[in-house]
Amino acid sequence: MNLRQLRCFIVVAEELHFGRAAKRLHIEQSPLSRAIRKLESDLGVTLLRRTPRSVTLTPAGHSFLEDAHRIMLAFDQAEARALAAAAGYHGMLRIGLSGDISRTRLAALLALCREEAPQIIIRLSEVPLAHLMHGLNTHLFDAGLAMIDEVEGGVVATPVWEDPFVVALPARHPLLAFRQVPLQEVMSYPLVLCEPQVCPGCHRERLRLFRSVNAELKVAQYASSHSLMLALVSAGCGVGLSSAAHLAAHQQADIVARPLADPTAALTTYLLRTENEVTEPLRQFIARAERVGNQDANALRGI
Repeated sequence: MNLRQLRCFIVVAEELHFGRAAKRLHIEQSPLSRAIRKLESDLGVTLLRRTPRSVTLTPAGHSFLEDAHRIMLAFDQAEARALAAAAGYHGMLRIGLSGDISRTRLAALLALCREEAPQIIIRLSEVPLAHLMHGLNTHLFDAGLAMIDEVEGGVVATPVWEDPFVVALPARHPLLAFRQVPLQEVMSYPLVLCEPQVCPGCHRERLRLFRSVNAELKVAQYASSHSLMLALVSAGCGVGLSSAAHLAAHQQADIVARPLADPTAALTTYLLRTENEVTEPLRQFIARAERVGNQDANALRGI
């Protein structure tokens, strides 16, 4: 088994189509099929179930895919650390991102790190929450950012920034009559929301918010991304619910943001780390994340 075979398997498992996978890998389909067969032969298990019409993962394939992602992440990190050392950098922080982390806040944090600690490389990896938790416990990550604080034993969750919920409205919508929109009024209209799996932490906080009022939840459509949700709102398909930071990063002329009347309705992003001793670079990273969270909170509430 080698890294080339792992890369081939990961791409086929993601595409579930040998033709599309071959195009992504810039190789012919025949050598790709041979690489997968050789991998299965080396392992002694069947990873992919092939029929003339479809390709699916076997139970062994599902299990192996998770480990394959972790192996490739570890290799990529080792390569990046070697290159950083050769270039004269004195350290690296490996940060996992789970969920739809605010790009506005993340960009501000990275810029602050580059300004104050240019000798430390920040390597980011977007991973599912389960992979982030496993990576923290196996030292693949130094820390992570996620919108969830219900973590396993041995992991500490520290709030670093808050983003108030805002209502995304199409132009000329009746709710624009409110400068701050009561949640009860929002619930009287069909909603366009991001799918729960896009960001489990955001979904959990939305449900908490909805349960705070005695009103029926009417979802017109779930969107697979934040940008698609805004497109559906712009088209008049429903009212959107987002955060101030996310809307600030996706400003559209035909969408107006209004804050909720409840000032406590907010999404909290947490920095996750293990209970082990915190290194000085990580301590400084956490402090900078908290500073970023404090800098623009008032401005975001005024969107």
